[in-house]
Amino acid sequence: MNLSEKFFRRERRSVPAARDFAHAFLTAWGLAGTSRGADVLLCVSELATNALVHGVPPGRQFRLVLRCDGRVLHAEVHDSGGGVPRVGDHPGGTDEGGRGLLLVAALSDKWGVRERDFGKVVWAEFGCEGGGASGLGLGAVHELRGEQGSVGLEDQLRGELVHGDPSGDQVESLQ
Repeated sequence: MNLSEKFFRRERRSVPAARDFAHAFLTAWGLAGTSRGADVLLCVSELATNALVHGVPPGRQFRLVLRCDGRVLHAEVHDSGGGVPRVGDHPGGTDEGGRGLLLVAALSDKWGVRERDFGKVVWAEFGCEGGGASGLGLGAVHELRGEQGSVGLEDQLRGELVHGDPSGDQVESLQ
């Protein structure tokens, strides 16, 4: 199993830096430039953005951890903020926010949140055998542009979101 992790400061340039870090990891695993690799990069960007906006208090950092065993790529963002993030309720068509976790839910095979001392870990998993996508993929993301597509996708994902250990133990619904 390959493991890579890095801490990032609470600043805007940390999001592209986290994405670059993930791209280097994907390159090492032969997933860079694939549609599945693009899914991972977008989700890393969303999780890093959520950590900065909602989870990292001033003067603190967030940590990105990436693991791949050749079958599953696991990405997680650790932050020191409280609360349990969840998919937003029907973000409006002109709203600039509220779709980050909806994208993560659509593009990853599963995602969730687990508590840790002084904060939380938000994680996403991606099947990566042969670089093929096994999640909903970018087609589902294009549905987010229309309000009706957004509602349909959220309804489709309801009940699929998990909260707990990414190994599958002690998993419970976020709904």
